[in-house]
Amino acid sequence: MAKLSKETRIKREITRLNKVFANLPKEKLNTAASLIRNAAFMTITLDDLQDEMNKNGVISEYQNGENQWGTKKSPEVDIYNTMIKNHLAIIKQLCDLLPDSQDKSAADELMDFVKKARK
Repeated sequence: MAKLSKETRIKREITRLNKVFANLPKEKLNTAASLIRNAAFMTITLDDLQDEMNKNGVISEYQNGENQWGTKKSPEVDIYNTMIKNHLAIIKQLCDLLPDSQDKSAADELMDFVKKARK
């Protein structure tokens, strides 16, 4: 089966997150829409980075000059580490927008997703 385009996967993630946060108060919807778009983008990008790290490893070789070789962590690792922190911050912001009654279930669902992504 062919892998869906990044844009399609992001749209699906936006749809999923919109369902999770469907009961937000009207005054918070504009803020949430932007956060949801960013969270969806980061979710899919993090998935792609994980795939890349699984395929190529987390160490890359480099050459400084003619005879100087070595290894370092791959650029994907740095990007992933930065993005996962930002992603978690956005998820927390979204959860903070929820009314108290819905806060627990949406937060649990999102944290389950984040924990699953780390495995």
